[in-house]
Amino acid sequence: MGRIEESAKYSAESQFVQAKIWRLVNLVLGIPAATLAAVAGATGLASTAGRTPAAIMALVAAGLGAVMTTLNAGRRAEQAHVSANAYRMLQNDARVAKNIDLHGSSVDQARSGLSELMGRQADISKAAEIPFRIAYWLGKRNIRRGGTEYQVGG
Repeated sequence: MGRIEESAKYSAESQFVQAKIWRLVNLVLGIPAATLAAVAGATGLASTAGRTPAAIMALVAAGLGAVMTTLNAGRRAEQAHVSANAYRMLQNDARVAKNIDLHGSSVDQARSGLSELMGRQADISKAAEIPFRIAYWLGKRNIRRGGTEYQVGG
């Protein structure tokens, strides 16, 4: 159960970083696309001399919009966030199973609990996109720096 907890911890953190990357991509493409479209419209309406620059800006805005549609960064960010939360729940459940439920359980009960956790892990992994290498690296770095540890005070 400790391995499932550890695996879920790294997977959750990687997915959280992945969600941040996709949100950034969405902003990096979306803000210029919207701005260029607005400026192109205003330039085109302001004077006939601005038609060529307006057309160029409109084409660039359309290109950025096409890239945004193809990448679907907003949906990918949401999916990574959902996967991260599912992994985090699995991590917490594995921790509770290891530290509380396992004590006093029979071998059959422990195997059943482990099997259930492994099944959940497989289901989450099937639905989650593979994170970028940089997302995994940044997630691992955050864990090693203690960014996912909770301090319980008394």
